[in-house]
Amino acid sequence: MAMDANDQPDGPPTMGDVVSKVQPSVPSSPLGAALERVGDRWSLLLVERLLDGPARFNDLLIGVPGIAPNILSERLRRLERERVVHAVPYSARPVRMEYALTADGLDLASALRLLADWGGRRPVDGETSHDALRHDACGTPLEARWYCPTCERSIPDGETSEDRLI
Repeated sequence: MAMDANDQPDGPPTMGDVVSKVQPSVPSSPLGAALERVGDRWSLLLVERLLDGPARFNDLLIGVPGIAPNILSERLRRLERERVVHAVPYSARPVRMEYALTADGLDLASALRLLADWGGRRPVDGETSHDALRHDACGTPLEARWYCPTCERSIPDGETSEDRLI
């Protein structure tokens, strides 16, 4: 928003003025920090595809239906900057890369499984729902729980050091 000599706005606010007030530069929670790193649809779908193993650019174009090449390039660069994906050259001329998940990227597998399970059990606009993940040995639907490895037990919501769950 432009200001005159008396620091008064000389017109309506611009989109940049609105966005800077709405989107703080510092994440307000751990979930906010995670979403800043990998929170868009294409990034999560790329991570999901790379859970199957390393892939080249064209493999990712095929493996993530609907993603445009320019979007794929931008998301891969972003995921590299965030240290979620590591690029390894497999050809010098022209330079060609193979992409693989880092340890941080592999850590996302659990969160993606939970999100996929949640989405699969809640159909949208006439889609069929998917069964919950089940334990192979007994067929019982699985439940996500916080677990303390020191105490060797599941932790209920009221026994955490913070009031927030995420």
